[in-house]
Amino acid sequence: MQLNSKIFIAGYRGMVGSAISRLLRKQGYSSLLERTSAELDLRNQQHTERFFNENKPDYVFLAAAKVGGILANKNFPADFLYDNIMIESNVISAAYKYSVKKLLFLGSSCIYPKFAKQPIKEEYLLTGELEPTNDAYAIAKIAGIKLCQAYYDQFGKNFISVMPTNLYGIGDNYHPEHSHVLPALIRKVHEAKINNNKSVIIWGTGKPLREFLFADDLADACLFLMKNYNEREIINIGSGQEYSITDLAEIVKSIVGFKGEIIYDLTKPDGTPRKLLDSSRLNGLGWNPSTELKEGIKLAYADFLKNVKL
Repeated sequence: MQLNSKIFIAGYRGMVGSAISRLLRKQGYSSLLERTSAELDLRNQQHTERFFNENKPDYVFLAAAKVGGILANKNFPADFLYDNIMIESNVISAAYKYSVKKLLFLGSSCIYPKFAKQPIKEEYLLTGELEPTNDAYAIAKIAGIKLCQAYYDQFGKNFISVMPTNLYGIGDNYHPEHSHVLPALIRKVHEAKINNNKSVIIWGTGKPLREFLFADDLADACLFLMKNYNEREIINIGSGQEYSITDLAEIVKSIVGFKGEIIYDLTKPDGTPRKLLDSSRLNGLGWNPSTELKEGIKLAYADFLKNVKL
């Protein structure tokens, strides 16, 4: 991939896409193709193919997706399944039709079986039932992986798929109902602080274990893999560190400066009990993350204070 190669970052305004865009610009890549969803609806096949025909990208980072937390996945399964399948199908097929040299598809660690052996290896995909609270999103992502592999097998296209762990960082979604666990905690704890509340209520028991990766580290891994990985098999991207939701809440509480109590709503679901990726394949290629969780949360909270209006 040359500094003047035409690179399409699908979903460049999202947390992951914007991190990839920042990194590429920082490293001197000068021909980035970026469109908002208003400018280019990737769910529309005709619009997507017209864009590829007119712009002829050399490389594609497919970071566009409809994403959300447990509540959003529960309430809008049809949206998550339909939108994501359409985005993936249109972009991947257009990448083939218009001779893209290489495509990197961003999957998700939620595609793995709910009770997969820990840490989760890439080969555990489709060996057990999915977590019901986000199965629509997971099925859509699995379809995207299989489509990349199908073009790899049938046409020899260098379309690779990466599986990031739970992400957070600059430009995260802090919607009070539709965000993931870490940004949701940051917002809840911050609101409790400014409202002088004595407590914060969070879902579940606090016992589930989660791994977190700073989005800028993911961007660095994606660029590394775009340059160095050319296999059909999926590859995990994780930090190798896991924290309980209780541990996470206490870290956020400390960084935000909230002095109150954390209360657990035991009537709400926990989701998957544990989810730690085995990233040894990626580590063996020479890549490791550089951002510690506390440092990353401080950066994310600073971004929240700067850009989120309550």
